[in-house]
Amino acid sequence: MNGIENLVSKLRLDRFFSSKLILAIDLIVSVASSIFTLMFVRLMLSGADYSGRFMAVWIILSLILSFVCFFVLRTYRTIIRHSTLKEFAKICVASFFKSLSVGCLMMLLSFQSAYYALLIILDMFVTIVLLLLVRVAMIVMYDILREKVVSSRKRLNIMVYGTDDKAVAAVKRLANSPHYQVAGYLDYGRRLKGQNIDGVKIYFFDNKDDIDLFRDKFFVDAVLFSREEDVKKESERLVAFCQEAKVKVLLAPSIDEVIDGKVMKSSIREVKIEDLLGRDEIKISMDEIVRNFRHKTIMVTGAAGSIGSELCRQLASFDPECLVLFDNAETPMHSLRLELEERYPKLEFVPVIGDVRQPARLDYAFRKWRPDVVFHAAAYKHVPLMEENPCEAVQVNVAGSRNVADKCIEYDVDKMVMISTDKAVNPTNIMGCTKRLAEIYVQSLGLAMEKGEKAGKTRFVTTRFGNVLGSNGSVIPRFREQIAKGGPVTVTHPEITRFFMTIPEACRLVMEAATMSTGNQIFVFDMGESVKIDTLARRMITLAGFEPDKDIAIEYSGLRPGEKLYEEVLSNAENTLPTSHDRIRIAKVREYGYEDAAAVMRELETLARAVEIPDMVKLMKRIVPEFVSMNSRYEKYDTVHQETSN
Repeated sequence: MNGIENLVSKLRLDRFFSSKLILAIDLIVSVASSIFTLMFVRLMLSGADYSGRFMAVWIILSLILSFVCFFVLRTYRTIIRHSTLKEFAKICVASFFKSLSVGCLMMLLSFQSAYYALLIILDMFVTIVLLLLVRVAMIVMYDILREKVVSSRKRLNIMVYGTDDKAVAAVKRLANSPHYQVAGYLDYGRRLKGQNIDGVKIYFFDNKDDIDLFRDKFFVDAVLFSREEDVKKESERLVAFCQEAKVKVLLAPSIDEVIDGKVMKSSIREVKIEDLLGRDEIKISMDEIVRNFRHKTIMVTGAAGSIGSELCRQLASFDPECLVLFDNAETPMHSLRLELEERYPKLEFVPVIGDVRQPARLDYAFRKWRPDVVFHAAAYKHVPLMEENPCEAVQVNVAGSRNVADKCIEYDVDKMVMISTDKAVNPTNIMGCTKRLAEIYVQSLGLAMEKGEKAGKTRFVTTRFGNVLGSNGSVIPRFREQIAKGGPVTVTHPEITRFFMTIPEACRLVMEAATMSTGNQIFVFDMGESVKIDTLARRMITLAGFEPDKDIAIEYSGLRPGEKLYEEVLSNAENTLPTSHDRIRIAKVREYGYEDAAAVMRELETLARAVEIPDMVKLMKRIVPEFVSMNSRYEKYDTVHQETSN
């Protein structure tokens, strides 16, 4: 710490350091005010020729009574630079009683003076003015010096949470960083009080006041976490304290983001809402997954989307023979291509602009690159938009999935992994029903091969999971945009809840399912506890440094068409079967015959292309009887469907 920082540290104006110093300064100022009052009256009025004994008693009483008044009213226990009118009022009251008490005692001790009223009023006035001036001067001096420290300091002053191996490694990697300076380790509780690790001191915290202390005494700008698990563990304690104290919360990079043993400035990032909402991640055998995909040609449809692009990033690290990226979104595909070229220069990958609705384009990609494994992530996913455009949902999610599955059979793909959704469980909207229909076709195709009714060797795997944190167009990016604009943040309903998982976790789940599957299974994931969207919005506002309902308003817009208040629980003993992994289960679903399923898919596609919406929706409800529309214009077809069933 340089000279300016040492000076500011000694001049700190918070209650942790300066209570005794401030009391001493207040006493000096108060006594000086009494001396000034006596001298002023003596010089200005000829009849006020006070003896030395009178002046000595006056000064002694001023000191004693100032101490009593300041101590009783605790004027020295406030954080001066956060002073309010309440603190100033206490100073005025203390000064009034001090001056009045001194005058009264002087009269009781038989000291004669014709100017006691003037002495009392002037002493009170001078004491108040000088005390307030001293406080203002201290605040101004503190702000000036602190501003100089902040502007002159090149490195961010941080404390590293925890004392485990990862925390120690993070401190060592930051030792020579031009961007970060470690002020010490930070640990909860007092078990390591006074200790240090390689000369770096360990500090403890119990409450928010401790974080205020570190911020003011050591100029701590941020707390750095070395592990995501610690962020989640401390989300309601240390992270919350830091948010209240306006101290940044940072997350250190994983080991593969460390270059030549150094931590790059861009790789340390601020903690996001995604880091706080997750539960303990599923432990997955990555070695087995890597062996399953190494030296194989892998195709990903919807490769430029949130899930598809993350699948590509993870698969690229497994040393595949070739990675085929299939998507119809030009700009996102271009961005993904540049990223893969930069991060994996030795990877052979092929970007293919194409649409799963076009069998000929799919045929070209399958025929030319002959994939061993296909991850089918191409889909329309936004519930309200698909309620308004149901025919497009059927063409992409149903016919598109059928086209991909058929090509997998035709070109002897070993395994097709289809990305499905929790909204396929008891669907209440068009999007969820189309995903369930895609599941039905893919599973019926696999069962037909198992029974020898259809030739082919492809094993079909389906993975269902809930909402993905931070995916394109999802609630978190939308909230971020609204917060950046100053609000309001719109939540559909104060009680609406959703299950969440991170994008990397979702992709690891997909690959784990692909590895452990023997074919024709729908894997579901134990999503943990659901999250109230209102809570999520409020936490994001706080993370951004604002106060909900004060700085950023929250507005409730009402449930949108097809939207549920609560999502279905994906994994429980009633609707699933166990697997070797305690967090992954197999869904128990009704089986459909392939010929019947294929005929229905063709009919649905015909109706969708002709934009025959009523007939198409009625057929969807007949094939998926659990599809009951909610808050939607298609609810009237539920009645028709029920009457037909009866």
